[in-house]
Amino acid sequence: MSLTGTTFLYTLMVLSAVALVLPLVLWSRLRGPRIVRGAARVLMVLFAQGTAVALVFVLVNNQNNLYDNWADLIGTGNHVQQAADLGADGTGGISLKRLPKVEQHFRNANGPGMDGVRVTQLKGRVSGVNAEVYVWLPPQYDEPAYRNHKFPVVELLSGYPGSAKAWFGSLHAVNQLEPLMREGRVAPFILVAPRMNLLAGVDTGCANITGTVNADTWLSVDVPKMVTDNFRALSGPAGWAAAGYSAGGHCATKLAVAHPDRYRAAISMSGYNDPIGERNSLASATLALRRANNPYVLLREDRTPPAIALYQSGQPGDGYEAGVGLEQIAKAPTTVHVVYIPKSAGGHNMALWRPQLVPAFQWLTQEMGLLHGRAGATPHARSSAGSRPAELASGTASREGAARKR
Repeated sequence: MSLTGTTFLYTLMVLSAVALVLPLVLWSRLRGPRIVRGAARVLMVLFAQGTAVALVFVLVNNQNNLYDNWADLIGTGNHVQQAADLGADGTGGISLKRLPKVEQHFRNANGPGMDGVRVTQLKGRVSGVNAEVYVWLPPQYDEPAYRNHKFPVVELLSGYPGSAKAWFGSLHAVNQLEPLMREGRVAPFILVAPRMNLLAGVDTGCANITGTVNADTWLSVDVPKMVTDNFRALSGPAGWAAAGYSAGGHCATKLAVAHPDRYRAAISMSGYNDPIGERNSLASATLALRRANNPYVLLREDRTPPAIALYQSGQPGDGYEAGVGLEQIAKAPTTVHVVYIPKSAGGHNMALWRPQLVPAFQWLTQEMGLLHGRAGATPHARSSAGSRPAELASGTASREGAARKR
């Protein structure tokens, strides 16, 4: 029985109702020795409490798409077949152009908000990752006028814990963006959501760690190659961007800063720079890993500022300072647009990020030069938004002082 399926949800609802009625009906009618009656009553109470807790958990999980299946929940899921040393660029010296074409079979995805979304199981030839990837095609894709047109792509990255389905189910990406694409207010992006939780009980930190996981290569090499091999998609960097929330926001920014030859822009909602922002991140295990996967450090030490545009939104203490830190060190042609979200808007959850999708994708459409057909245009002038000192941006915060952000 699927963890996120309606059958399991309805079963729990029925069991919860039964658990509530049982004590009312049987409490005073129990017969036998006192110890037997006492044990039966305790079991009824535990049954009622257990079903109630389980029902609440499933409702919250379905609303926020935290865990896809039982393996993710229990911590037995492992999607890494191998993790070879792939070097600094994450390719292992392999000429990607010489790799055979990736031919994938897609099926319709199931779940709330998944109408029109298809899914495939991708075996990453370079990364060694074997996991699912969800793809949604814009309304123009099948129109005759666009039969020779290649479309821009946005890679959608979930937080930790989190499901790739969250972008479609909890954040309502298709419901919000499809009408705007039809109206020409948002570019007709192909939306691609790969699995982010690749190892049980830990966040990969979007990092390549020899012998453990090559998450960076999975996202920036294997997934893009599969998409461009199977769909009329623009190649990177001109036609590619990454977008994420929480740990996924950190990942989106890091991918763009680390690989300006693969991405032109990134959207981060409530993200962070130092991987220690997520205490379960593998990239926070050592100072060397933290620096290698900290977009602030990468951007500051890059001798040639990358031609990328970064959208950074957050609240005080939850993403805002990280964005300000990037803005303060960015040099042309890098641009950083920081959006301040007040504390009154809510907490670190889907309700905070959902209304940010439309303005973020409108910004992305403009920054990538897609309103006038100029995919890959040079980013606009950097944002002049004011700010206070970036406390978390430098990557020097201690583990004890870092607030956990999923």
